[in-house]
Amino acid sequence: MTIGTTIHANFRGEARAALEFYRSVFGGEIAVITYKDAHSVTDEAEADQVMWGQVESAEGFRLMAYDVPGHTSWNPGEKPYFVSVRGDSVEQVAAYWEGLSEGAEIVQPLGASAWAQVYGMLKDRFGLTWVLDVPAPYGA
Repeated sequence: MTIGTTIHANFRGEARAALEFYRSVFGGEIAVITYKDAHSVTDEAEADQVMWGQVESAEGFRLMAYDVPGHTSWNPGEKPYFVSVRGDSVEQVAAYWEGLSEGAEIVQPLGASAWAQVYGMLKDRFGLTWVLDVPAPYGA
C-alpha cells in the first residue's frame, strides 16, 4: 500500500494565478474546476474562481489550490506551515528558487549550510513560505 501527500493551499481569489505561477516554476499541467463548473455558485462575482485546482509535474511536484468563498471566514495566519521542496541536485533546487523568488520576501538566502548542500527559505508573492534544500549526506 502506498500513500501520497499533497499540499492543498487556500486563497481568496488568487488560486488560479498561484497555480499558473507554480506551473511556471515547476512545470507540469494544471487542472481547474470553477464554482460555475461545479454548479456551486453562491456569489456571481466568484463564479469563475477555483473550487478545486491542481498543478502536477512529471518530476513529482503536486499542489492543490482553492479559493475560499467570500461568505466563509478565512485567515491565512502567520507562518501556519512551510512547503518543503527537497531536490537531488543544487542546480535543480537553484532553478526552483529562481522561479519562486520572483516577487518574494527572502527569509534565508539560498546557500550552503551545516545540514544541507544548499538551503533557503522565502515567502512567495502569494504568502506561502517555502523551504528548499538539497540534503547533505548523513554520516551517523
